[in-house]
Amino acid sequence: MKKQFSFLIILFFALASQAQIDVKAIDKYIEKARKDWNVPGMAVAIVKDGEVVMSKGYGVKEIGEKDKVDENTQFAIASNSKAFVASCIAKLVEEEKLSWKDKVRDYLPYFSLYGDEYVSSEITVEDLLCHRVGLGTFSGDVIWYKSNKTPEEIIKRAAYVPEAYSFRDGYGYTNLMFITAGEVIKTVTGKPWEDYVKDNFLNPLGMENTVISVKDLNDNVATPHKPTLDNGTIPGVWASWDNSSAAGGIISSSTDMAKWMMMNLNGGAWDGSEYINKEQQNLLWTPHNNNKLSERSKEALPGRHFVGYGLGWGLMDYHGNMAVSHGGGYDGMYSRVMMIPDINLGIVVLTNTMEGISTPLTYYIVNQYLKKDMRDWSAEYLKRARSSNGHKDDVDERIARRVSGTKTSIDPSLLEGIYNDPMFGDIAVKKDGDSFRISFADAPALDATLEHWHYDTYQIKWDEEHAWFDFGTVSFELDNNLDVEGIEFDVPNGDIFFDELHPKKKD
Repeated sequence: MKKQFSFLIILFFALASQAQIDVKAIDKYIEKARKDWNVPGMAVAIVKDGEVVMSKGYGVKEIGEKDKVDENTQFAIASNSKAFVASCIAKLVEEEKLSWKDKVRDYLPYFSLYGDEYVSSEITVEDLLCHRVGLGTFSGDVIWYKSNKTPEEIIKRAAYVPEAYSFRDGYGYTNLMFITAGEVIKTVTGKPWEDYVKDNFLNPLGMENTVISVKDLNDNVATPHKPTLDNGTIPGVWASWDNSSAAGGIISSSTDMAKWMMMNLNGGAWDGSEYINKEQQNLLWTPHNNNKLSERSKEALPGRHFVGYGLGWGLMDYHGNMAVSHGGGYDGMYSRVMMIPDINLGIVVLTNTMEGISTPLTYYIVNQYLKKDMRDWSAEYLKRARSSNGHKDDVDERIARRVSGTKTSIDPSLLEGIYNDPMFGDIAVKKDGDSFRISFADAPALDATLEHWHYDTYQIKWDEEHAWFDFGTVSFELDNNLDVEGIEFDVPNGDIFFDELHPKKKD
């Protein structure tokens, strides 16, 4: 009798706590934050105890237009796609079509990393999904970004990406290894990974507004936006991530992502169907690579004691609860998913600009349910974001150091030619009047005009607007006899590292 009475008390307080959640207040907070951050449009879904508490659009699909975002509007979820890849692998393991400990070379014999034969032969399928292979964060992304290379060609080029730390002895967030995982799925199933995830997850879950290519966008779609260096916002265009779809190519809506979260929160099963069994689901949410949690991070986010990465998911503790989350960054769109399995809560925030609003909103909502740390998360993060100029300071420094009145040290015609970097491919430089044209053989979307900056350095005037970078220069390197030896890039940004390329002039 006492046990039954205790249970009823616990149930009463649990229901009372749930009843105290003011969804209307959360709704108002989200809209105010959107305006404060100058985000044109966004969509938010909250799921709790297997029910959709909220799935709603805010703002407009494109700045200056009237078409409003709704719960079915499509946004790029970018790296939140990685959890789908991991679930596909888990499904194949469950079906005994591969093993987590299988060597990648069992499926992709051409796979190789940084000239280390031992590492290349020992990397497992599991290693691909937890950022511990030895590559630096975002290193090598320049290989696939806006390129025409196939996934196989990208993986072969990855052999030239430099080692950043010892194998399984660090953390380096790598898109390249998820592209590799996508090709493993293709080899095992005989079909592109995109078809496998559609057949086994997207279609059965009824994710009707979810696609994996910009070619398949419907009419209800948000426009990407880029914050400018002067704190403005400009609309952009959808960039194709088809060749890197396993790293970040899924495009979805808040309603569809609510279904995905509810399935995950329910141990891999939903609406009478099992998608992956609980054993595999548990493995995805088991830390495989632990990160250092700095004292500054602990102060900014009290309630955390560890942070790590599972398989396709970020993991941490938060006020005594396990938290499962991931972010996504696409050309002109940011997103975040956060789930607290202990209380069966999931949140997704999708935005059509590159502002960091999604993280504080997820924490704000989580803390409303936990009744912990109920501060103004959006205001704090916004103040921090506005106090940082991103790469604007780097650009301003380079502009300030320009030396006017100089000219190139050799006959400009000698700068023409084909330059090759083994990690990237051929890059052509050709005279064009008083300037030059630089052309990327496998990535024509990166083509640009080169205008003299100072000495043997030329400014890159991109043919099209790019989300991650803007200002950049190319320096022509000479040997002791003043022969042109190669070119070096300087394109300040935090994601696409042109300075990893060191193209040498072909004879």
